[in-house]
Amino acid sequence: MTACAAATGAALLVAGCSSDGEDKGEKNPATSQQPKAIDPYWVNPDGNAAKQVETYTKDGDDKNAELIKKIASQPVGEWIGPDNPEEEARGFTEAAAKADRDALLVLYNVPHRDCGQFSKGGASDGNAYREWVDKVAKGIGDRRATVVLEPDALLHLVDGCTPQEFHEERFDLLKGAVERLKQQPATTVYLDAGNAGWQSPDALFEPLQRAGVDKADGFSVNVSNFFPTDLSQEFGKKLSAKVGNKPFVIDTSRNGNGPYTEGDPAENWCNPPGRALGEPPTTKTGDPLVKAYLWVKRPGESDGDCKGGPKAGDWYPEYALELARNAK
Repeated sequence: MTACAAATGAALLVAGCSSDGEDKGEKNPATSQQPKAIDPYWVNPDGNAAKQVETYTKDGDDKNAELIKKIASQPVGEWIGPDNPEEEARGFTEAAAKADRDALLVLYNVPHRDCGQFSKGGASDGNAYREWVDKVAKGIGDRRATVVLEPDALLHLVDGCTPQEFHEERFDLLKGAVERLKQQPATTVYLDAGNAGWQSPDALFEPLQRAGVDKADGFSVNVSNFFPTDLSQEFGKKLSAKVGNKPFVIDTSRNGNGPYTEGDPAENWCNPPGRALGEPPTTKTGDPLVKAYLWVKRPGESDGDCKGGPKAGDWYPEYALELARNAK
């Protein structure tokens, strides 16, 4: 039902660095940093796509290695895990700072997330969530980071997926998370606002306000979803007009062929076939309200154990190849 899949945090706490501290990103052609003026976000040389490129290259499969480089060469969101938030946030932001880039982090741990679907879970209660967010903020410190906050959390308050008894707490938790993260001097926060196909701006703007978007830098749309960029832009502008003309970012990671419209409508968001990578990440969008096209969802990682895929967040090489192969 949801458009999101949880992703695990880094296994290496100092992501992007070898055991002797040397930055590997500058030496791996699959993961060299993009030009800062166009795309200031950090490319992780230890991401799943980069590892897949290495595997294909070692196996002599140059064709597939080139395809996966389309993913490995771009910055993607680093989804902070539940267990070591401070260490992960510090590792990602330190590695990004060393490369003179900004870290792109995704926080997806609100209690009762995903309404029991493929990515169900989240913090055990409100106090545990507040503690987790505080540790993320401490890990970021004064380094540059952009945070996409809680994909689908607001959407599921509106669509009835999250039980009513949890609504007030969730608004409070989201507002508190925005305020805590904004205490960090170089942290940009985008509160997630769903997508163009799920709810109208009229249904979302009041919940977005209650969740503290006025204290955030803006909001995000289309996270882990497939709606075309022009539709997402139209949706975002209508919503922006209702929340003080706040800017927004669009997840373009897998929207190259638009949404899947066949099969069970309740699961057409989950590992849909025939999809493609969308526009590469960039801050040069040509629209002052659209701050960036981002790859928040990590292309090639499963939405859940549907349509033959592994569990949510696991690397799914066949799907990654299809996304890259279909990219325009």
